[in-house]
Amino acid sequence: MNETVLLVDDEAGIRNVLSIAIADAGYTVITAENGAEALDILGNNTINLIVADIRMPGIDGLELLQRIKMSWPDSEVIMITGHGDVGSAIESLRRGAADFITKPIHEDALEVALYRALEKINLREQLREYTENLEHLVLEKSKELVEAERMAAVGQTVASMSHAIKNVAGGLEGGMFVLEKGLELENQEYLRQGWEMVRRDIERIKNLSMDLLDYAKPVVIVPVEANPNAPASQVYDLMASKAKSGGVELVLDLADNLPSMRLDTEAIHECLTNLVSNAIHACQDTFEGDKKVWIRTRDGGGMSVRYEISDSGHGIAPEILTKIFNSFFTTKGSRGTGIGLMATKKLVKEMGGAIMANSGSDSGATFTITIPTAHIVT
Repeated sequence: MNETVLLVDDEAGIRNVLSIAIADAGYTVITAENGAEALDILGNNTINLIVADIRMPGIDGLELLQRIKMSWPDSEVIMITGHGDVGSAIESLRRGAADFITKPIHEDALEVALYRALEKINLREQLREYTENLEHLVLEKSKELVEAERMAAVGQTVASMSHAIKNVAGGLEGGMFVLEKGLELENQEYLRQGWEMVRRDIERIKNLSMDLLDYAKPVVIVPVEANPNAPASQVYDLMASKAKSGGVELVLDLADNLPSMRLDTEAIHECLTNLVSNAIHACQDTFEGDKKVWIRTRDGGGMSVRYEISDSGHGIAPEILTKIFNSFFTTKGSRGTGIGLMATKKLVKEMGGAIMANSGSDSGATFTITIPTAHIVT
């Protein structure tokens, strides 16, 4: 284990007995006979686990605890209390103690308290590593975006990205809180829920990094002779099962008068997939009424094709509708990153097309993509 424990007690006999018990549990033990000596040791050594008696002459255990939390807030302190000294035990918890054990001390109780305190330290360190790695990842992707000149307003982009990262970090902190409660209460359900929250946000970090990499890549549009209905039909086939599993009916409505056109069907497929996925999520968030998503194709006029993705969800508020294509803006709360709509807008622009969104209060939303063609094959 190789973790060091600082044991602070003014009684030599208790120090000797507890030192043996702590060492038998797999820890390295350093002892101090009073609070002043303990603070001196902590000032010269990195020690994260401290076991201290509450009743000591000079600097007592409560004052020692307060000083430790002020100077070394990540350290975990386990207090030793006399039998029936409940008031001091509660006060120690209020001041940030990880746990308390009562005299006479049972070795099993001491070992469990040390294990739980060490788990809190390890979980906190893991969260710190995740956050540091995330910040490093954001810095790298920000540099790539700037170097590729894919963002016109770099300052706004970095600020928006920081907001997205803050959402993920907030989720991680929430998961850590639930995990710590699970450890404190020895509640397996809390532990399971907390770990699921942490695992979910780690997955979001991975997905965010991959989306940023994809977004930073230069887009090469490759138009081919194709039926404009083909990408819509393919997306319908791809997303139908996902919609059904979420209780959403997916409807395909294809225009039958569209001629063959020169289009980048793969780019259109990616755009429609993003929009249909968002529409399905919007319907799943609606608790009443029919849940439907429509994929439509129409003649856009002037040698172009129009794709419409509509849903029967809760709609998009007017103040949000003006922001949905902004950098990293999302209507999905903690579940989304906002990159999907950014990527869709980017692809549509590269194809020389246009994208717009319309919505009424509680009447769903419609996203319309209009794509021009180089020429129509007669």
